[in-house]
Amino acid sequence: HQMVTQPRLVVYVSTPKLIRSRMIGGTEFRFVRCKQRDLFGIEPHWVTKQETVRVSDLERTGIDGLRHPEYCGGLTEVAKGLWMRRQNLQVDTLLRYAKRLGVGAVLRRLGFLLETYEMANAPNLDRLRSALTATYVRLDPALPAEGRRLHRWRLQLNVDPDELRAVVRT
Repeated sequence: HQMVTQPRLVVYVSTPKLIRSRMIGGTEFRFVRCKQRDLFGIEPHWVTKQETVRVSDLERTGIDGLRHPEYCGGLTEVAKGLWMRRQNLQVDTLLRYAKRLGVGAVLRRLGFLLETYEMANAPNLDRLRSALTATYVRLDPALPAEGRRLHRWRLQLNVDPDELRAVVRT
């Protein structure tokens, strides 16, 4: 979806089956097990004139990145990807997917980034906030649990919001 600025040396594939990692055509594929009900937001992609593969659509790719930023180079890379494709992202679809997935960390991270980058209006942000529980999660789960807490999104800001704003200006 042209959402990366760094080359990805590993391709992650969501599947309800347990499959070992393997090299295919010089690329490492790692298979992440998920529940069948979490396989949505998928579309066919033609790889040859006769063959298709199923891939996540643009919005689902963003949601997956927010769920597991460690598979995408960290939260900053996910944020850059959302910003790079902001003209094509359907905010309503992002919200619907985040709520359907039902992962509080995704709701928090999505709301925070949509607000930070001014990609969503107040009613949409309120829809996300209304689904939050009282617990706090780290903005980037791969980084240490340090930094101030943002009550509005129930996030521990272990990535400086100014840093996130700066990466989209470059």
